[in-house]
Amino acid sequence: MKKPVSINKIIVQKYGGSSLSSPRKIREVSSLIAKKKDEGNSLVIIVSAMGKSTDELVSLIGEVADKNIPDPREMDILLSTGEIVSSTLMAIALKSKGYDAVSLNGTQAGITTDSSHGAARIRDINPDRIRNELAFGRIVIIAGFQGRSETGEVTTLGRGGSDTSAVAVAVALEAEQCEIYTDVQGIYTTDPAITDAARKLDVINFEEMLEMASLGAKMNPRSIELAALYDMPLYVASTFSRVNGTFIHGDTKIMEERKAVTGIAVDRNVSKISVLGVMDRPGVAAELLKPLSESGISVDVIVQNTSVDGTTDFTFTVDESVLDQAYQLMKNQNNIIFNDVIAGRGLAKISVVGTGMQNTPGYASLMFETLADEGINIDMITTSEIRITTIIDKNSVDQAVQSLHKSFNLEKPD
Repeated sequence: MKKPVSINKIIVQKYGGSSLSSPRKIREVSSLIAKKKDEGNSLVIIVSAMGKSTDELVSLIGEVADKNIPDPREMDILLSTGEIVSSTLMAIALKSKGYDAVSLNGTQAGITTDSSHGAARIRDINPDRIRNELAFGRIVIIAGFQGRSETGEVTTLGRGGSDTSAVAVAVALEAEQCEIYTDVQGIYTTDPAITDAARKLDVINFEEMLEMASLGAKMNPRSIELAALYDMPLYVASTFSRVNGTFIHGDTKIMEERKAVTGIAVDRNVSKISVLGVMDRPGVAAELLKPLSESGISVDVIVQNTSVDGTTDFTFTVDESVLDQAYQLMKNQNNIIFNDVIAGRGLAKISVVGTGMQNTPGYASLMFETLADEGINIDMITTSEIRITTIIDKNSVDQAVQSLHKSFNLEKPD
């Protein structure tokens, strides 16, 4: 009978679906995991579903159901199977190489969530089972993206939820760090598909990364929030490349020793709604947006202009996929007096991000001047302490990003 051994330095690794898209890739990843194990680490591996298998599972619903609106509970059970397939295949691959491994689903891994099917949030993780397996020298393979509600139901965490699973498990185990492996070499100053000048960042702090992730960079924002809250260092890198990735951490001491602007984030799927001539009174903004909140529609950039006649024009942006629904909810308002509702499509959001911009003048004007020189009109503007965001025409995205990247000298190392 196998006896417990001491648990060495714990490292949590997460492998995305693109890294596990075929049996060949699963074998290749298992070799990488085995090598890390040989270095003396205690390993916990979080896996996503293979390739596009989640999309394939969703498509099956339309083939068996009269209406493509499945029960959320059944949907979660169905989608959770994708990660279970990956985790069991990875455990089998490792065992075939002579390594002791065990696969766990979210429930077996002790992950407890709320009851929000399709977008559950992790409430707690009991790491006892994971630690027990590690104590016997096993490599623990956990199906990401899923957990168990307090009422015993299978839940999923929403798109990109495996990142959140990985960070939460790393926090619960007090791991050395959490490593995220995917199909990109790290975090870039902007989308490399837009400009060849995009540069991979060696380091970025949590605050900047959260802004970048929320604005479209390739990381789940919830995972960054969790890592920042518990100060869990993250490392993002390519699965099959030897190029060093990006280290994400909470240290801002070097802030003034590097560029004020870290990167440029892009979101191409933006639309806007303008509610014109709203009778202005206390609480009108809350009442106006309440139907959207109740329907689960997130509002992003908001601009309100009050006129001298006691009315206000209220403009906000939403994701393009929910524009029609949001427009109808605004048109059907019956407790607010307004003149008209106008919808606008074909917009994009460009954001300049960097903690070095705090309390430092000149960056907003440089951004606006750069766009003006390119003949790009700004539709809306919003800012935070470390971010300047503009809404522009979607067709101008590439031109805007390339010009801004050059203006802020982001192609050059710090």
